[in-house]
Amino acid sequence: MATSGENNAQNGVCKQRPLICSILDPNAWFKPERLHPQVESLIYWRDVKKSGIVFGAGLIILVAISCFSVISVFAYLSLLALFGTIAFRIYRSVTQAVQKTNDGHPFKEYLELDLTLSQEKVQNFVGVAVAHVNGFTAELRRLFLVEDLIDSIKFGVILWVFTYIGAWFNGMTLVILAFVSLFTLPKVYENNKQSIDTYLDLVRSKLTEITDKIKVAIPIGNKKPVGAAAESDKDK
Repeated sequence: MATSGENNAQNGVCKQRPLICSILDPNAWFKPERLHPQVESLIYWRDVKKSGIVFGAGLIILVAISCFSVISVFAYLSLLALFGTIAFRIYRSVTQAVQKTNDGHPFKEYLELDLTLSQEKVQNFVGVAVAHVNGFTAELRRLFLVEDLIDSIKFGVILWVFTYIGAWFNGMTLVILAFVSLFTLPKVYENNKQSIDTYLDLVRSKLTEITDKIKVAIPIGNKKPVGAAAESDKDK
């Protein structure tokens, strides 16, 4: 486990190099406590049967969309669902007539389900979305306008890697890979948290060491401390 000194050092590195920490810090990616309980239960496979059904159905839909048009997939799935509900409604009506029971509409529970969005929920969602957009925009501005030369160079390397990823995979393939990762990586990290954190800490420390050496060799964009700047002005 990391000591308090190591944690303080890592926090200092994160303040100076948010790009490194955001990519190599699994705690920034896997935080089940920040998720809705139902979402957390699904992607962490708390209920294997329910997660398996959602994962399988979602994967089949995404593969179908990659092979056919979105409109065709939506139309066929809607027809299948509609056929199933109509058949079930007719079956229940016939059984009620034969058994002379009056159980009511078979989908009464779902028809009475409240699907409206409250104004408070919408405002909370918009607030969270705006905060993320503002943070993302500020980070892009920092990288593109070269506030920190090393971070901008690393961002350029990431974009260069993305050009190869885009050449190897189309957009739908990346969506499928992201969906599979959503249902696998969180659980893998949860089961192997200690060993994964150890290796990532090693990689993060090596990257920090290399970055510091580069900054010493190319002192571009390094900001002088306020005290040092004041003393320099006094000397002049």
